This record gives sequence, C-alpha cells and structure tokens, in this order.
Amino acid sequence: MKMNPNEILSLDSLKIGYVSGKNKNILLPPLTASAKRGELIAVIGRNGIGKSTLLRTLTGLQQPLGGEIFYSGKNIREYSKMELAQKAGYISTEIIKVSNMSVYDLVALGRFPHTNWIGKIEKKDHEVILDALAKTSMTSFRRKFVSELSDGERQKTMIARILAQDTGIMIMDEPTAFLDVAGKYEIFHLLHTLSNNGDKTIVFSTHDLQMAISQSDKIWLILDNKLIEGAPEDLMISGAFDHLFDSSNVMFNSEDGTFSFRSETKGSIYIEGNGNKRHWTEKAINRAGFAVSKEKTLPCIIIPSDNTKSWQLSTQSSIQEFFSIYELISSLSEKV
Repeated sequence: MKMNPNEILSLDSLKIGYVSGKNKNILLPPLTASAKRGELIAVIGRNGIGKSTLLRTLTGLQQPLGGEIFYSGKNIREYSKMELAQKAGYISTEIIKVSNMSVYDLVALGRFPHTNWIGKIEKKDHEVILDALAKTSMTSFRRKFVSELSDGERQKTMIARILAQDTGIMIMDEPTAFLDVAGKYEIFHLLHTLSNNGDKTIVFSTHDLQMAISQSDKIWLILDNKLIEGAPEDLMISGAFDHLFDSSNVMFNSEDGTFSFRSETKGSIYIEGNGNKRHWTEKAINRAGFAVSKEKTLPCIIIPSDNTKSWQLSTQSSIQEFFSIYELISSLSEKV
C-alpha cells in the first residue's frame, strides 16, 4: 500500500473479528480507510455491525484477522505496547466505577506511558494533567471522587485522561452514550475543539447521525458489504446514508439530513409564506402525515407575517385563524 505522508492512521484491507479455537469469525469484508492529523471522524453503522470491534482493533486491544494498520506510516505490529500507548489513546463505552479515586488521580493514569518505571508523576506530568483538566472544564472537580460525578462529568474526566496521555490519536467508543441532550452537545463541542485547535485526530463511534453530519470532518460509514468514507456532505449527495434504513420504517432525507417515518400521506397542503415559521410549520405538517404541495390549491396555510400573528387555514368550506402550530395541526387533523 502506498502511504500518504499526511495520513496519521490508515487501514489497508483490514479484517476484524474474533478467533474461536481454530476458527476465525470475520465480521466484515476487508476495510480500507484513512485519517489525517487534526480530523474528527465519526464511525457510523447499525448495532452489532462491528464498530466497537474495529475501534478495539485500531488500538491493539484486539488482534486483526488480516490486512494492515499503519500509524504515521509504520505498521502497528512494529510498535511495542508502550510505544502504541504513546501513539493512540482509547475510551470504551464501559462506565468506569472506582472507589476512593479522585478525578486528578484518574486523569494522572493517562501519564503512565510517559513516566519512569515506578510511575512517578513529575512536575512536567503535573502540568500536562492540569492542562487536560482545564481543557475539559474539570479543574474545579479535580479533588472530587469519580464515584461522585455525573455521567457527563465522568465522561469528560475520561477525555481528560486520554488528553493527559498526550497521544496524536484519540479513539472513542460512543463518547456521548448515557448523556442527556445538553451533555451530548458539550462533548461534541469539546471533540470538535480538540481536533480543530489541538491538532488531535479523533475517531469516535456514535449513533447520533445528525450530530455526526454537522460536526465531523469525515465519516466512516460501515455497511454490511463495505466501508464508505468521505465528508458528510459527499455521503449525503451520494445517498450513502440511505442504506442504513433500507429495511426499516425510517426514511433519511439526504437534502437536509433529517429523518421521517414511512407512512401513507393524508393529503397535500399548500403553504404560503417564508422564514423560520414556515420551516417549522412544514416540519409539523409532515409529522402530521401531510405533504407540502408545490401548487396553490386548497387546503392552504398562510404563515404569519410582520403584520399578522396568526396562521390562516383555508379549506373548501371555511377560513380559520390559529395562534399556535399546535392548534393548527389539531384542527387540521380533525377537518382535512
């Protein structure tokens, strides 16, 4: 395989899976992909397809069943375990449960590949640990026990640990699992900042496709028969994400990156007006099972303008006014 000098990580016909006795259970066809320095890469695929197995294989925690992995042009097989720990860090989906360990001490474990044989933390290590805590907004938590943290705080502590490890590559399996909406946005923002400003290459798996599309530099899309890689926009234009929902009741709109359920439409409605209120009115209309008509017919909805505060619904038998989308959709479902 011809190496690109800009690639910090590359997979060449990589086979992943498990060995049971003399049998090899290969999960997927050979995978080929790459990552450049400073890229944020989302690994997308259905449950059970092999995302976690791939990430563990990339970090050397699981042996490849074929093909090659290269870090900065050097085969992963040529690295010692300590050298690999200096090259790539890993966070699993497992919730860390430790007693009587402070946030500082857990983050300090990340310095192990860089300390002497007795694992002594020196001044320069202490500075790296404090910097990792600062970048993850966990400085004020450094003396708290890990068992006292919320899920979001614990996840940021794990990211601080991998930052303290000071590797060029950070590999994370579902870093936003178990987090609430605010926590997910905070973690995604942190990953985006670290990759863009900190020159870190971050490869992470996620089920949040919309967030991955909006934040990632590249996506590794794992399907049953191949891995497709590219910018989120390239994959949307090619319709690659549609394959994720081939046999489900969910449709993915490649034009705007949104999801909808497959269902019989109740009819079509013309909408007159523009702006933010039109956008959300269309969303509500679609959710209620109606298509938006391109031709001016009845029923027709007129969006509130600068001079009006109400939605107007015109049907063949009446014209009604509504002061919220909720009222509009409720009436529409009853009368149209």
